[in-house]
Amino acid sequence: MTPRKQQRQRHQRGHLFTKSGSWFLRYYYTAPDGSRKQKADQLAAIDDKHHSEKCRAVRLLVDAKLLEVNSGTAGPTSPTVADFWTSTYLPWAKDNLRRSTWRNYIHLWEKHLEPHFGTSTLADYESHDATEFLTARAKTLSRNSINHLRSLMSGVFSLACGLGRIKMNPMHEAKVLTRPKAPALTPHYTLEALEDLISAMVERVDCQLILALAGFLGLRPSEIEALKWEDFDEHFVHIRRGSVRGVIGPLKTPESAASIPLIDQVRMPLAIWRVKSGSPTKGWLFPNHSGQKPINIRDLQRKVIRPAVAKAELRWDGLYAGRRGAATALVGLTGNLVAAQELLRHKSLTTTAMFYKKQTSRSLMDGLKLLEGAGRGEGPSAGEPQK
Repeated sequence: MTPRKQQRQRHQRGHLFTKSGSWFLRYYYTAPDGSRKQKADQLAAIDDKHHSEKCRAVRLLVDAKLLEVNSGTAGPTSPTVADFWTSTYLPWAKDNLRRSTWRNYIHLWEKHLEPHFGTSTLADYESHDATEFLTARAKTLSRNSINHLRSLMSGVFSLACGLGRIKMNPMHEAKVLTRPKAPALTPHYTLEALEDLISAMVERVDCQLILALAGFLGLRPSEIEALKWEDFDEHFVHIRRGSVRGVIGPLKTPESAASIPLIDQVRMPLAIWRVKSGSPTKGWLFPNHSGQKPINIRDLQRKVIRPAVAKAELRWDGLYAGRRGAATALVGLTGNLVAAQELLRHKSLTTTAMFYKKQTSRSLMDGLKLLEGAGRGEGPSAGEPQK
């Protein structure tokens, strides 16, 4: 019986290519079942050192990998975190998360995580790597920023676990070994400051209406941008949709859908804007030039509102400062935090109390006067609710 010839080992040269700012080498390997499979390994990021496929640094990496491949020792390895982000996590996020959420994730990835992960693989990244990274970042970033970074990192590894790429999420044991910076206090407008801003926009009733919707009714900018004339009736504005960078979609939370009573500070500019717009009953409240889409409120703030505010020598803190100011004023006038929660449509009262109700000296003074009166036997006694 003639012996079978031994199969000759193929000598590969591989295929060098670039993707997502890195050099990759594609090659074939023999799987445990004997089949030939194709794989691409990340070699290095494209930088001053690894700038060309013909430069020495890149060629050395290619030669080292091909030596491993042609010796038969190369095989399936864990994908890099960067490759998993590009090929798997980001597409999943775009399909399952709000546009504003995954856009923010892209910002965090490009600014902080992509440089950190580099060529690290999913399997090689460990808890102590995350601990060192987060602890170093905590020296310059706020607690909220650290929490956002940690949440995104955990989400990436959690999806990798669910898909069987790794067995454990390294973020579960990661620690932050130093106290992050306290988050900066978020600003809010007083009623007086809001009236000054509205007065500064006397030439633009549409901008006055936008300020009123944010500062008196507590609407988010995305909700204001997506309003239609059909959302208003004699007594209410009905919040039904949101707009994030021109893309109309669902509201931030299910609780955000609500009907908010109209007050005169909103009715007046609304009526004037309706007449100025030709008395429409349908369509976008603030249409763009074509009328097919709503106006971009971010651009409107940058091009119209902020210059007018600066000309009037007033301070501009953004539309969210109006939302926070509405909650602060409502609690200050009523003493009822639940009313502010209903206005802002938060699921949790804690969210309203922690992030939107701002402490004011007037609230403290009014409270102490009530306490003073109770001590003299005037009004309700301590512990007795006011009527």
